[in-house]
Amino acid sequence: MEFFAVWYGCVKKELPVLSDLLLSGNGEQPIDEAYDAADRAAWAQSEPREETPMNRINETLTAVAGLRVGHAHDAEALTGCTVILCEAGAVGGVDQRGGAPGTRETDLLRPMHLVEQVHAIVLAGGSAFGLDAASGVMRYLAGRGVGFETPVARVPIVAAAVLFDLGIGRADVRPDAEMGYEACLQATDAPVVQGRVGVGIGATAGKIAGMAHATRTGLGSVSVTLDNGLVVGALAAVNPFGDVVDPATGQIVAGVQPPAAGRSGDTLALMQLAANSAVGPAVGSTPFAHNTVIGVVATNARLSKEQVNKVAQMAHDGLARSIRPAHTMFDGDTIFALAAGDMAADVNLVGALAAEVFAQAVVAGARNQASQLPMR
Repeated sequence: MEFFAVWYGCVKKELPVLSDLLLSGNGEQPIDEAYDAADRAAWAQSEPREETPMNRINETLTAVAGLRVGHAHDAEALTGCTVILCEAGAVGGVDQRGGAPGTRETDLLRPMHLVEQVHAIVLAGGSAFGLDAASGVMRYLAGRGVGFETPVARVPIVAAAVLFDLGIGRADVRPDAEMGYEACLQATDAPVVQGRVGVGIGATAGKIAGMAHATRTGLGSVSVTLDNGLVVGALAAVNPFGDVVDPATGQIVAGVQPPAAGRSGDTLALMQLAANSAVGPAVGSTPFAHNTVIGVVATNARLSKEQVNKVAQMAHDGLARSIRPAHTMFDGDTIFALAAGDMAADVNLVGALAAEVFAQAVVAGARNQASQLPMR
């Protein structure tokens, strides 16, 4: 807890001007208060980007044939889960880079392990409690005869990652097996519903100044389809310690919120100024470790297990472009990758596109949902 305490204390005591700018306000604004109207107007009036093969078709993860996505959440507790079903099986991989992960069945996705295909990915809130949602997905798939074949039973391969949302709604209500099962019942191959849904319902960004100055975010999904038929899609639950930055403009889309100024602050700048003050940051934990960006990238390309893991690794470039700072000790950043098709494709291209669409998915999950939180 000392880490943030010293940051926050030195900003309040040693940097009064910065304190007034970034940390003012009583945090009592309604939970659904929108981002500053001037920012929204500026976004609406911004010039459209030139049409390119990357942005001509901007759909969602379910543009990859064979995938279905479903959400379930508790709107009062502000926690939920999202399931990505690939019942026919998809070659799976994963890359985990944050310092505080919560995951399930990630080791089997790495090369040199027996299982090649997975049948579902679960993204859930509730911190480690939320991993229970995967049990409901297991039950759903087992009931449909889906799983890895063994002499005695088919065992569904369900990997999962969780984010920390216990500090926004009710900490005693978490995603469980029933919620995971419900998300499966809601799964569809229609365009992914985005925003404050499923795993994204309790997501926030910019928590260095506490939850009173954080910004609500959500879930975003984007895909690209090239002229040759190659599809690469991404889905991201946006819950970082730091800020969300649009790589196309450098603009902070969601982050630490100074209520009086009405515009986003800058987490990295705040960290630097605190470090340069008379009292430097101490090593330790933070009371605002309510973080983690988790997500999935998928393609209709035919890839090996090694190649899919490379795609997951490259997708983190997109996370790093859109989150500042990224991969901190307070984030459990984890990206899964799925190859669910039979199209010949260059893994380097697939990975590069995965980074692009993941960055866009992060921005989509944040930009459409920005509002200030009240103090708990």
